[in-house]
Amino acid sequence: MADWLLVMLYDCRSLADRDRGIAAAIEAVRNGELVVLPTDTVYGIGADAFTPYAVKALLDAKGVPHAPPPVLIGSRHTLDGLAYTLPAAARDLVQAFWPGALTILVKHSASLRWDLGDDSGTVAVRMPLHPVALEVLRETGPMAVASANKVGQPAALTADQARDQLAYSVRAYLEAGPAVDPVPSTIVDLTGDEPVLVREGAIDLARLRDVVPELRESQVA
Repeated sequence: MADWLLVMLYDCRSLADRDRGIAAAIEAVRNGELVVLPTDTVYGIGADAFTPYAVKALLDAKGVPHAPPPVLIGSRHTLDGLAYTLPAAARDLVQAFWPGALTILVKHSASLRWDLGDDSGTVAVRMPLHPVALEVLRETGPMAVASANKVGQPAALTADQARDQLAYSVRAYLEAGPAVDPVPSTIVDLTGDEPVLVREGAIDLARLRDVVPELRESQVA
């Protein structure tokens, strides 16, 4: 019972509860604990990207110990500190679609002291279009964030649904109502000689090519 009291769900649709919830989430992330927060797609489970044991706890909570999570950031400017190089296509896409449902795959700086569970030298980065998520991210810095569900289970469309699956593994749940657009983010790989569409999601190919005409579709089935 005592452990359950440490797992708090805050209704961010209430101004007072929103302030308390955001403060609790920021404190939890800084302490290396897990939080669930709303994004502009589905709810996410997040941890400090620079705390390896927190990232491992996130992957263990989901049940995917070897799947490196994407990183969410609260400002476009943060991307410059994470990426080794940013091609012109990356900057154009970020300018057009961030904050929003676009995830970009870039080569990360070798000097970064993090362990996302993968040593490929690349990272998936996104800036979500949700005020609660952005408020947390601007205080915590980059967070490793994956969909807030157990592997093989439906993505959580509310914090309450996430709590049903993740329970005590998360310190603070931020509820902001049902996900408005649960379509997953679009993923573009910008690590090679030309940009490649890895997954078409909330942003379709035609809109992407309006910004980056040379974007090609992945040949992987």
